Amino acid sequence: METGCLAPFCLDDLFSLSHPVLQLRLVPTMSTLLEIKSSVLRQVQVCPSFRRKTEPEPGSTSADPPEPATRAWKPGDGMEFFAHMRLILKKEEGRQGLPCPEVLLRSSSPAPAEPVDLNRGLRALTQEEVKMLYEEALYTVLHRAGTMGPDQVDDEEILLGYVQQVFGTSPEEHTEAIERVKKAKAPTYTLKVSVMSAKNLLAKDPNGFSDPYCMLGILPGSGTPREQSGQKEKRFGFRKGSKHSSPLPAKCIQVTEVKSSTLNPVWKEHFLFEIEDVSTDQLHLDIWDHDDDVSLAEACRKLNEVIGLKGMSRYFKQIVKSARANGTPGPTEDHTDDFLGCLNIPVREVPVAGADRWFKLEPRSSASRVQGDCHLVLKLITTQRDTVMSQRGRSGFLSYLLILSRILQFEHRAEESNSSSWHGEFSGPGSTVLCLHGAQSNLSPLQLAVLHWQVSSRHHQTCTLDYGYLLGLLEDMQAHWEEAASLPQEQEESLADSFSAFSEYGLQLLRQLRDYFPATNSTAVYRLELLLKCLHKLQFFQPSFEICPFETELNMDIAAALKRGNREWYGRLLNAKSPREQPGPQRLTGLVELADIIYEDFQACYGIYASLFHGILKVDFFTLTFRQLERLLAEEAWVLTEELSPKMTLQVASGLVELYLTLADTQRFWSCIPGRDGRSLALAGIHTPFLPAVKTWLQGLRDQVKWRLQGAVDVDTLEPVDASSKHSSSAATASLCFSHIQEFWVRLAWPDPTQAQGLGTQLSQDLCEAALFYAELLRKKVDTQPGAVGEAVSEPLCVVLNNVELVRRASGQALRGLAWPEGVGGVEATLPRPLLSCTQALEEDLQRESHTVTAHLTSKMVADIRKYVQHISLSPDSIQNDEAVAPLMKYLDEKLALLNASLVKENLGRVLESLWELLLQAILQALGANSDVSADFCGRFHFTLEALVSFFHAEGQGLPLESLKDGSYKRLEEELRLHKCSTRECIEQFYLDKLKQRSLEQNRFGRLSIRCYYEAAEQRLAVEVLHAADLLPLDTNGLSDPFVIVELGPPHLFPLVRSQRTQVKSRTLHPIYDDLFYFSVSAEACRRRGACVLFTVMDHDWLSTNDFAGEAALGLSGVSGISRPQVGGGVRAGQPITLHLRRPRAQVRSTLRMLEGRTNKEAQEFVKKLKELEKSMEADP
Repeated sequence: METGCLAPFCLDDLFSLSHPVLQLRLVPTMSTLLEIKSSVLRQVQVCPSFRRKTEPEPGSTSADPPEPATRAWKPGDGMEFFAHMRLILKKEEGRQGLPCPEVLLRSSSPAPAEPVDLNRGLRALTQEEVKMLYEEALYTVLHRAGTMGPDQVDDEEILLGYVQQVFGTSPEEHTEAIERVKKAKAPTYTLKVSVMSAKNLLAKDPNGFSDPYCMLGILPGSGTPREQSGQKEKRFGFRKGSKHSSPLPAKCIQVTEVKSSTLNPVWKEHFLFEIEDVSTDQLHLDIWDHDDDVSLAEACRKLNEVIGLKGMSRYFKQIVKSARANGTPGPTEDHTDDFLGCLNIPVREVPVAGADRWFKLEPRSSASRVQGDCHLVLKLITTQRDTVMSQRGRSGFLSYLLILSRILQFEHRAEESNSSSWHGEFSGPGSTVLCLHGAQSNLSPLQLAVLHWQVSSRHHQTCTLDYGYLLGLLEDMQAHWEEAASLPQEQEESLADSFSAFSEYGLQLLRQLRDYFPATNSTAVYRLELLLKCLHKLQFFQPSFEICPFETELNMDIAAALKRGNREWYGRLLNAKSPREQPGPQRLTGLVELADIIYEDFQACYGIYASLFHGILKVDFFTLTFRQLERLLAEEAWVLTEELSPKMTLQVASGLVELYLTLADTQRFWSCIPGRDGRSLALAGIHTPFLPAVKTWLQGLRDQVKWRLQGAVDVDTLEPVDASSKHSSSAATASLCFSHIQEFWVRLAWPDPTQAQGLGTQLSQDLCEAALFYAELLRKKVDTQPGAVGEAVSEPLCVVLNNVELVRRASGQALRGLAWPEGVGGVEATLPRPLLSCTQALEEDLQRESHTVTAHLTSKMVADIRKYVQHISLSPDSIQNDEAVAPLMKYLDEKLALLNASLVKENLGRVLESLWELLLQAILQALGANSDVSADFCGRFHFTLEALVSFFHAEGQGLPLESLKDGSYKRLEEELRLHKCSTRECIEQFYLDKLKQRSLEQNRFGRLSIRCYYEAAEQRLAVEVLHAADLLPLDTNGLSDPFVIVELGPPHLFPLVRSQRTQVKSRTLHPIYDDLFYFSVSAEACRRRGACVLFTVMDHDWLSTNDFAGEAALGLSGVSGISRPQVGGGVRAGQPITLHLRRPRAQVRSTLRMLEGRTNKEAQEFVKKLKELEKSMEADP
């Protein structure tokens, strides 16, 4: 401490700083105080943060791969390229949509330490000043008066010891100081009484009201009434004729104004009473209903000029007499005031901190009837303090300030471990000493609040406090601000200086917002919220200052501080990450980091800071910051891309692409906010200079993908990567590569539709090429794998099949995600045409590859399946069907169990379909080798077929019944059915199959127009061949010489009917015949099963066999005259019928083969006849 003579000092001296006079400004606001709720911070402080985890590539560790070095990527590798790509995509994951506070607030550790400056606190006191202050504190403790509160300390030794600790004096110095203080004269005690109001008083006047007033004074201890035995207790009262009162100085009596016609009077009058003996004196108050017209206040004034009167009755008589002297003369009894109640309050019971409460009115005696309450504010103060500070004119305000500063420093040091969160909780002795001194110095609640704010706000700048404590002090000051007019000018000026100093300190912190209040630290953000509320609260006090410390609006100062802080922060980052003196490629790496940091800062500004600044101070911090920083970043990016364009390499292109992604994310971030237009940004159109880099990067991507896939297949062992997977490592790598490509395209979101189409088309082609390249690598790989001897189910083949399926799905999904702006959508119908074509082509190629691998896998089982089917066909009739089929079913069960364990669901379905077809073909082959067999033989295979259907359907878990009972199954079922039929039934089936045929290509073989009806009178069938059209050109001249053969079938229904034929029409494909043929047959025969008329169109050749052109059949059961009676008998009826020509199909040929196997004469003759016709037919195209 400084030593020397004691110089006069004042508040300005105490708050002056060691540096030159500060030019401090603080900003008021014209808006009213807002009720600001605690921000989103409190809702998320307990919420854990979360981040998406990128699926690691097989074979890599769970830790993030290291960032690639700045060298170029090696050809034939691809790993480093995709590792860098994963880092970019992982970075992009946190940029989807607007940020949530839950994601940003990741830490609740202590906030960073704020800057402190010891020179900003109170100036250091000299040794003599400290001594004066020390004795002032001791004097306060030794002459304490009043009742201590429950949280205060009433032990004198404890309080004195505490003062010694605060000032750090030795025991000897402490003892000497106490002796000096004890020798000093005791202070004069004064009771400050504020009569505020009363309520619920008795009505004494006829109008139902009263005219109440209060008369109050101090009853000395020597005048305390004593109890007399055998008599009722009498209370002291200011009333005429009292005989139980002791002498009382007349100067102690005060009276309030009369409040007319009310039972709830409000006075708000203040009185001071000197106290001779704190321990025995008491305050007495009477409330009377005034019934006189005289001035009681004037009477009391005159009475208080009289000295030495004896007896309470004489006091009251003197009051009344004095009143009468100024009023209308008359009998005293006619003007007696009515008693309304009284109070007797011992001075020693007044709390040290004062009392502000309602007191219940008491009667004068047990017979009195009173009611109501009186509101008093009591405070016991001292005057004429015999201390050096008082003698030298130091006010109680200044003394309290110095003592508070001393105690605050002492208490705060005790909480050094967590000083920044100290809420100003003083210890019991500390709060007691302050309370005693504040009361004895007669400091108002506002003055106390002002003092605590001034000292604490200054102390905060030298040793950080909790902003919640400072905000509470401002709110306490605001609550008593109605008394602001009573502040002396010196105190007002010192308060204004404290506001200015605190605002400057706060603006300094806001300039370094990111350093002291990082958005990831919930503790720091909460401190920022409280700081902003403190700054906002300062604006409340501006209109009350005559000497205003504020020169501009606070919002303007804060905005200026934030802009300056943004500029300084950006400048530091730019110099650290991408200094302009470095070469372009090195600057590029740093600028990418800088852009990432700025994007994260935008997220913090929007998710955390914006709501605080706007909600509390109405400052649009996000817009201010975004506009400023994105402009600076855009300028730097334009310059650097122009510099690097001539030096484009894959390494440079990769860096530029990464930079562009961040800049594009920045644009999208702004556009995601409602009401924001990205076209006004400095980054608008920034994609243009990056187009060459994107093209170069995509070209490099094509080669890098192939290198990566080649390396993955080379190290692949064609074994599942783990127990839960059925594909190998290379498929996972390929799938991840395609996923990264698709995700990269989505992140790229190239804004120019035309350029996006070109980029997307090339990328989709490259992706398809990579997928097929991978499938080819797998095929070559598995061909080199040695197979186990006798192994029917190859595990490597199963893995390869699963790999192809996984890549098919992954590549298809990736391709569908490559839609550019004109066709954004997830379904094929909305994909751009080039992308749709590419997707469909790749799907077909990979499906074909899957079927090839499936066929290769099932081909190893063909021999076994044939062996077990042959076992069924050779089994004797004596054994049961289930015994004959059992070996085949056991074999299938074992192999399918292996396949089910090795294949994914889609591939298992493919293998099941392939096996099903193999089984059907094997059974068909067995049936073909045994044409003329018994019914038991066919029944056994029918049983086998049904057992296999049930096995492959597996109660809905396997192949669907529709798939099982289609194609070859129908043919086999028909074969089995035909095997059971007689020869005639087979022949009928032959014709029925012809009737069931439908031309798959109706115009391929042409059309034939006919008319057919039955003439019942002549019992004949009339068939009219009208014309044909669009026949096949079967001659070298591109034409034909067609004719039509008309015959009825089956032969056994029409044994006597011969076929007929039309004339030949030369060199035409559209012949016109108009030939009519009659067939003498019964209507009953025409209604039989299979009865039909068959038309065969032939091309007539003179030098060779006639050529078959097509055929058509018409069922006779529906012909007019057979199905219904003919109208106008004998006349041609019915409309022409157009029949589409076709070639015989499989089911027809299967019936023919069945008949060929029959040895009976009827079957052989029918087959012989058909073969003669077949000789003229071409093979089925």
